[in-house]
Amino acid sequence: MSDELTSLFELIPGTPDSLTSARDILLANAIMFGEIPAPSFGEEGRIRFLSDRFTEAGLVDISTDEVGNCLARLPGKVKKKPRNILLNAHADTVFPASFDHAMAVNPDKIIGPSIANNSLGLAFIAVLPTILEKLGIKLNSTLYLLGSTRSLGRGNLEGINFFTQHFKDPIHQAISVEAVHAGRLSYSSLGMLRAEISVQVPEETAWHHFGRISAVRVLNKILNRLYTIPIPREPKTSINIGMLSSGNTFSDMTTSGAIRLEVRSEEASEVARIHGIIDDIVEETSLENRFPVKMEIIAQRAPGGIPFSHPLVATTRQIMNHLDLEPTMAPSVGELSALIAQGIPAITLGLTTGEHMNTMEEAVFIEPLQKGIAQLLYLILASDQGLCDENN
Repeated sequence: MSDELTSLFELIPGTPDSLTSARDILLANAIMFGEIPAPSFGEEGRIRFLSDRFTEAGLVDISTDEVGNCLARLPGKVKKKPRNILLNAHADTVFPASFDHAMAVNPDKIIGPSIANNSLGLAFIAVLPTILEKLGIKLNSTLYLLGSTRSLGRGNLEGINFFTQHFKDPIHQAISVEAVHAGRLSYSSLGMLRAEISVQVPEETAWHHFGRISAVRVLNKILNRLYTIPIPREPKTSINIGMLSSGNTFSDMTTSGAIRLEVRSEEASEVARIHGIIDDIVEETSLENRFPVKMEIIAQRAPGGIPFSHPLVATTRQIMNHLDLEPTMAPSVGELSALIAQGIPAITLGLTTGEHMNTMEEAVFIEPLQKGIAQLLYLILASDQGLCDENN
């Protein structure tokens, strides 16, 4: 471990034990964020709340762009050509606005829809300036804080993509903040394809072939064919069937239904190969049955990333080791993908542990949070001092 990094650990004496107050501020804001519905394309309430928090913290150049992203700037001590560090968290959730978004606070955890994906991460972006002020930390670098919209599902990272394509100043390093899991260290992106295969059986066809043709039967045949697609061991590749839906009652003669699937691979060529096979399956099924079977592409990602040896990754691993956090290295298909695509050195980190992800019982645990906060503070300080630069 370098002397510079060792001295950095001494800048916050007693960390993470000294961060109880910071943890409590973070949790209070996470609960408030969590109780504001924010489905993709409907994040306005959370974005307004985030903007208000930025204003209260005295940040400058607070703005909301055409796709709803909220950006603010915390100026550093260096005014001329400063280093620019970006911290990002997505504002949207997988839960409709009609769901009950009440949070339940237990002694060891907070429970509620979206608390782990990603209300706690967004709250960290909101309260970071307050935490830095309370700790007496003044950065040399300019810190940009971004709450991005339209990340999940059909949002397809529209918010972060819009930001990276239109932001004019150079970003020297970026950190995407997720609530879970503590020890997560993502520095690369997988190739990915998300698609929905839909079947629409004309009612007259279903009736004429009474009991022999239905959306469920057609979807089942498609599923069986999907499971026969050869998947290589290397490069690492997978096909996941995330959802199968059709019908509402026991007696339904199902005329419509859908399969949602995701293809992931370390190689773009494998994603393209499997995409082509699925295209053929869909087209052949439609021609065989003489009614519409269609595939809609929901989201796509290109593989990429920074090396394991990059100083940003190496420094993060050393910080985790110092805090007794065991690094869990896995590729991401989130905001990191958009940052990597623009050539920005970036990683994704988690704040704490959680459970029951993307359910109404979604939860984050309180006890690991202080280490999660500490790792991010140390990494921001390391980036500020240039310890994460390739030419350091």
